[in-house]
Amino acid sequence: GDLPHRLAAPAVTGPSRNEVAPAAERVPLAGPLLYALALRFLRGRGSRLLSSTALAALAASTLGVTAMGVAMALMTGYQGDLQKKLVGANAAVMVYPPLELERSTRGARLAEAIGRLPEVTRVDRVAYVQGVMATGRSEAEVTLRGASPDAGLLSATPAQLAADADGIPGVVLGVDLAHDLGVPPGNRRRLVVVAVGGGAPKFVYRTLRFAGTFSTGFAEFDREWAVTARETVAALSPDGMESLEVVIGDLERGPAVAEAIRALAPDGTLVTDWKELNRELFAALALQKAALFLLLGLIVLVSTFNVASSLVVLVRERRRDLGVLAALGLAPESMRWVFLLYGGALGLVGTLAGLALAGTIAWVADRYELVSFGPEIAEIYFLRAVPFKLALADAALIGTFTLGVTLLSCWLPSRRALTLDPSAALRYE
Repeated sequence: GDLPHRLAAPAVTGPSRNEVAPAAERVPLAGPLLYALALRFLRGRGSRLLSSTALAALAASTLGVTAMGVAMALMTGYQGDLQKKLVGANAAVMVYPPLELERSTRGARLAEAIGRLPEVTRVDRVAYVQGVMATGRSEAEVTLRGASPDAGLLSATPAQLAADADGIPGVVLGVDLAHDLGVPPGNRRRLVVVAVGGGAPKFVYRTLRFAGTFSTGFAEFDREWAVTARETVAALSPDGMESLEVVIGDLERGPAVAEAIRALAPDGTLVTDWKELNRELFAALALQKAALFLLLGLIVLVSTFNVASSLVVLVRERRRDLGVLAALGLAPESMRWVFLLYGGALGLVGTLAGLALAGTIAWVADRYELVSFGPEIAEIYFLRAVPFKLALADAALIGTFTLGVTLLSCWLPSRRALTLDPSAALRYE
């Protein structure tokens, strides 16, 4: 007797899936249809599974791009700083005339001819000698560089290199070399130089006045080089090596300037530029950077599977909605583009967030020198602290790679929209 009463007053515990949403929750679609649908799926209140899958995909993309960005910033900063310090201490182009030419007036005329080239800003005549420098019980192998006081590279002031009242010339040591020798700046010490020239050692004892230190940040120069006047080096080793150091404004023009110098230099002159001199080093760094990019690219590739998983969940969760859209006439190809836009948006947000995070980490690591080495390790890596620089070209390459593999991984899950049967979706969902 109470069956009609039960049918007439069913218990309602919540809104059914067929009820119309309140007006406050009905947001009309705006803009082009495909973009509006993709945005609706991104911002919609889906299931917890869909939300967690999308967040996991976003976090994975961000972390993968961050790892790539930091690694590329490290390699780019290291290579750029190494290049700057190598050229800053050795010149962009080096000319080694024959010994008989350098010690004659023709050597000076060659330097004047090189200085007239349009790209050249200055030419310095420099002498070198290898030897051992000692003070007390400490000694160290050194490369003694002799140049005029106004030389542009590893230069010292005229007051530092000038001889004092007793005729003792000054010498400026690399900061690490001075530390190894235990010579405090400003103190006058007796130093012994053992010069090597002409194929046999020549023991030349000479007192040099320690006038100060220089620091290039390049471990090899700071630990092994000393600077004094050119005349002092020539007196220590008459058979020592002499060269012309050519300074130019644009470092990339180094090979072209070297070729121009070869055309005007006499036979027997050796001309080399910084790229040719360090070709193997920079080729190895470029190969290492490319290998590191590919290896870390695997992390991004794995993260794209999370985006693809999010698409699979989305297709399953929104099957009924997709059936309604298909029944209203939305073509399957259009549905595919909706899912590609959805996955591309996730990848784009993760890429931008990862690049921003990588840029922040690189700035902090560079500003506070988080990657620094002691003297022993600095000899291996040449630098005491590794700079970080996230170049625009590297950021663009990372972004293009990430978005490319993300869209590629989304292509297969989006194909499921092409096989959707609207009647089955509306009947069973």
